[in-house]
Amino acid sequence: MDIFKAAAASGEAFERLTEIIRYLRSEDGCPWDKVQTHESLKKCLIEETYEVIDAINKKDADLMEEELGDLLLQGVFHGLIGEDDKEYNLTSILNRVSEKMIFRHPHVFLREKPENEAKTLDSALDKWENMKRLEKKNKSQTQSMMDIPLELPALMRSNKIQKKAADVGFDWDEVGAAFDKVYEEIDEVREAVKTEDKSHIKEEVGDLLFSVVNVSRFLGIDPEEALNFTSDKFIRRFKFVEDRARDCGRLITDMSLEEMDVLWEEAKDGE
Repeated sequence: MDIFKAAAASGEAFERLTEIIRYLRSEDGCPWDKVQTHESLKKCLIEETYEVIDAINKKDADLMEEELGDLLLQGVFHGLIGEDDKEYNLTSILNRVSEKMIFRHPHVFLREKPENEAKTLDSALDKWENMKRLEKKNKSQTQSMMDIPLELPALMRSNKIQKKAADVGFDWDEVGAAFDKVYEEIDEVREAVKTEDKSHIKEEVGDLLFSVVNVSRFLGIDPEEALNFTSDKFIRRFKFVEDRARDCGRLITDMSLEEMDVLWEEAKDGE
């Protein structure tokens, strides 16, 4: 295969990328690529994943094409490292995920149609979860919680844990009880602050955040998206305060909190 020539089909393009990485990791390849391991590439994998998400959020097709390529590169790179270590190879990886998709979609590949066509999506999701449980050899619910990666953002991980608990009925009956838990945790944080015990304060702050995620889950709001929305809003308002201060010939660092609060309210009113 001529690695310097663009491929005409997806299979050839995948093979081209594979051959390029193989060559980079060969004796005549790149010193950096040759020494990479699963561990050394973890940060790259995380960064590339978030860059894809950023491209999706921006609705930028050109950027998505680039970032999806970078993410695919990471998958192939890890696959070839596994191949070099005689652990697995790209063929076994692709066959495994293909078999998983067939197994988890019996309603498609085995033509098991939902009884109520109006609930096709719900039935498909239920079937997916049921097949996952079978695939994982009926692990306990606790084990399924423990299998949620520690590397996930904390809000996302706690949301997933709570959903696992809710699946077996360990949940509030209605959102009001979840709100009450938030108020209870706020009081416990206040009491913990009085102890000046950092470890205890951290525990109680964690409980408060966990209870807020619970409210978010009840309301059908993704906590990660909600917090990112608010963070962006904060930056936008802060920029307004800083720009207005500059327009007045002031540095924001020289302003009092009261003066900044006035501009902050202007920023809110202007939205």
